[in-house]
Amino acid sequence: MNWQGKTVGYAITGSHCTLEEIMPQVKRFVDEGAKVVPIVSNSVQVTDTRFGTAKNWLQQLKDITGSDIISTIVEAEPLGPSKLLDVLVIAPCTGNTTSKLANAMTDSPVLMAAKAQMRNLRPLVLAISTNDGLGLNAANIAKLLVTKNIYFVPFGQDSPHQKPNSLVAHMDLIPEACYAALEGRQLQPMILQRIFSA
Repeated sequence: MNWQGKTVGYAITGSHCTLEEIMPQVKRFVDEGAKVVPIVSNSVQVTDTRFGTAKNWLQQLKDITGSDIISTIVEAEPLGPSKLLDVLVIAPCTGNTTSKLANAMTDSPVLMAAKAQMRNLRPLVLAISTNDGLGLNAANIAKLLVTKNIYFVPFGQDSPHQKPNSLVAHMDLIPEACYAALEGRQLQPMILQRIFSA
């Protein structure tokens, strides 16, 4: 894919177990010529987990993109008037973020960036990672599936026997899903089986 001349907003929320999986996708955008604008949720900024420290993830993101990280609502708001982003991807997109997005709540830098992108009628791509995708969040996902200019990275159940409500996107398809979204189409098939534990 040729991303020359395109600006990609890459927003990251607190599915901390997924952060290692999405960093190579950020690098793919950069390697293929995109300018990447990183945006992080409050959780990503401050939470240290067994998957890594907040400081480490933020440094990786800055090193890969070569850009300053948007980390406040105030910093994210100008993305609307400036029409800076050709496409915005939220990856991983937690159940919390999915729920708030579907119900028009704007209380984080990522959600403000999403609001700005939707204001401009430009594509917003979601790479969901949520333990309740087939539970209470199913209604929110359904609402977003039929919302204009919102697209999904193909997803599936990651552990149907241990976590039957859990849905996770195929993070390796993030650039492909974004490219399709720029063309106004949903990457298909949207529901794909994942390799999962018994």
